[in-house]
Amino acid sequence: MAMPIDLVLVRHGESEGNLAMRGSYQEGDESAFTDEFKERHSWQWRLTDEGRKQAKAAGRWIRGNLKMRFHGFFTSEYVRAMETAAHLGIPHAEWKCELYLRERDGGVMEKAPASKRTGAFAEANEARRREPLLWIPENGLSVADVCLRVDRVIDTLHREYAGKNVIIVCHGEVMWAFRARLERYSIDQFNERKNSRDPRDEIHNCQILHYTRTVVGSGGFAPYYVRTRSVCPWDMSRSSNEWQDIVRKKYSNSELLKRVGRFPQVVA
Repeated sequence: MAMPIDLVLVRHGESEGNLAMRGSYQEGDESAFTDEFKERHSWQWRLTDEGRKQAKAAGRWIRGNLKMRFHGFFTSEYVRAMETAAHLGIPHAEWKCELYLRERDGGVMEKAPASKRTGAFAEANEARRREPLLWIPENGLSVADVCLRVDRVIDTLHREYAGKNVIIVCHGEVMWAFRARLERYSIDQFNERKNSRDPRDEIHNCQILHYTRTVVGSGGFAPYYVRTRSVCPWDMSRSSNEWQDIVRKKYSNSELLKRVGRFPQVVA
């Protein structure tokens, strides 16, 4: 069975954790990292005032630009995602909380302020930069691990929402996993996009990723997603906003060998 005709992914708005981390990186202010903050599991983080504004802006964009009826409404059960979903203000929404949409577990890095990431965890942070898809934080999960959960969600969409429209509210790393699976990123493609310094390649708070099976000009539908667009509704300069064709790379024998040739054989 085919996927939904249109799939809309929305990252949650700015959370308490986002604000605490940004303060530590940009201003060296680690006052938010109190014992109470560190003892509470990240699933309980609320949106900030700014996060609620971002969620409402995302809702206005969706209601104003997506002239479609949604048949499926899914949200991560993490508080910041549920709060975002509610503030989108989509009429007649009936949200299903889905455990597989929870954020990637960052392990010991999850609540580490900037000083610790560039100090005690500097080596791990560099390993994360080198291999963002496959790197596994201590006591945590890789993005590749999250892809396995995303596959379970995709199976549900195939089975229950073929030919319909679905909206999902989740998290940044989960949306990267959706990108990897729906667009069939190679490891190289993923790492290049994830490490890009272009803000239009990032997944900002309340970023919207829209996938469609609609074939331009024909009025018909492909069996898989053929176009995608990325929108940051509260600051459109942070996103590309335009539809882009999805190109899933295939390799000839010689192209595979060319890729392999980049890596020296160290054991004969």
